[in-house]
Amino acid sequence: MKKNILIIDDDTYICSLLDEYLSGQGYNTDTAFTGSKGLNKINDKAFDLVLCDYRLPDNDGLTILQGIKKLSPQLPVIIITAYADVQQAVRLIKAGAFDYVTKPIRPEEITTIVKSALRKRRSSRSKERFEKEFIIGESPQMKKVLELAKVVAPTDMTVLIEGETGTGKEYISRAIHYNSKRKDKPFVAVDCGAIPHELANSELFGHVRGSFTGAIKDKEGSFQAAESGTLFLDEIGNLPYEVQVKLLRVLQERVINRVGENKNIEIDVRIIAASNEPLLNMVKENKFRDDLYHRINEFKINVPPLRERSKDILIFAEKFREEANEELEKDVQGFSKEVKSIFMNHRWLGNFRELRNMIKRAVLLAKSDEVLVEDLPEDMLGIDSAYEYTSIDGDKSGNLKEAAVSAEKKVILNTLEKADYNKSKAAKLLNIDRKTLYNKLKQFGIALNKTS
Repeated sequence: MKKNILIIDDDTYICSLLDEYLSGQGYNTDTAFTGSKGLNKINDKAFDLVLCDYRLPDNDGLTILQGIKKLSPQLPVIIITAYADVQQAVRLIKAGAFDYVTKPIRPEEITTIVKSALRKRRSSRSKERFEKEFIIGESPQMKKVLELAKVVAPTDMTVLIEGETGTGKEYISRAIHYNSKRKDKPFVAVDCGAIPHELANSELFGHVRGSFTGAIKDKEGSFQAAESGTLFLDEIGNLPYEVQVKLLRVLQERVINRVGENKNIEIDVRIIAASNEPLLNMVKENKFRDDLYHRINEFKINVPPLRERSKDILIFAEKFREEANEELEKDVQGFSKEVKSIFMNHRWLGNFRELRNMIKRAVLLAKSDEVLVEDLPEDMLGIDSAYEYTSIDGDKSGNLKEAAVSAEKKVILNTLEKADYNKSKAAKLLNIDRKTLYNKLKQFGIALNKTS
């Protein structure tokens, strides 16, 4: 999505120059020739950044800056001034200006400052969202993970996080970033598994115009985007071999080369890598370079799967229910006892991602003030006797089949009612054959008064 930039300046030439240049850089621009008109526009429309001249017909830049901060405290403001006055600059920064530039305006300087300001704002918003969403839970396994994250956070060590898909590896990496010395700098997350192999070099390190077909302009790679901050390389094992070679050199020498360019660019970036498969296994299978593995494995954190964190399942279920209520404009107040038992005994191969998606679906389908068994997807009702049943109160008694009897019986009764007690129709709705339905009716002692 394009960023919206407001230019406040009574010099039409400056406005035109900035408008043309920033538009060419992919930004949406708007202009105001007085401070009061600029404030009115900020009051009426959402902007991502403001460029404001210090000397305006109706007021000075400091007063306008203070007015902007009252309307939108987090909106970054860059002041344009004709004089490099140190005392004035100090007053502006203390009043909340992100930075200032002096005339004559140099486009490349403006671009650098604008990008920096937008990154900082994005980082600030990400941190607020992270703090709102991130919860630890009660399981001792996860508390240990967080302890390790806090220990390594203040260092610049490269961290390797391993764990099944959906266990929250990116959340752990953000926790490390926001507790580090780089917390006010960018956090850039890259899904290495989603990058086409032929574009991985360009995505990570950038390219120059004309370096390959389709390279119509210079591109900044993920390393440059994360400058002074943290680069999170998720599913790092999916990187092509030749990119692994280049990444090893980058980590050793702290320089990058953009595609099509021989010039070295120094970088200061902390790396956090993640994998849903043990990388050491990939090394043994010659799918991942052993020297790169040892380079990124300065500090390893293993994130446990959800099924090993039984104390956390219902805590996160409630959190995701609240999220789903807000997003779907529903008012589901909780989960039935049967549903909680199913949650506690499901294998959760997709971990928190599966839990969140399932609860969002269940909240959408819920017709009462709580999620019932019939609101769950069919694959949640399967029986796995290999798993010991844990009750909502934490007591272990019997197996999952015993725990699921009540829930399964309720689903069958509700389906029979929907099918007007037609067994063939009910079996079809339940996605089982008629014989299996008869066996279930006998097993649960369900006697039908109606013919079918």
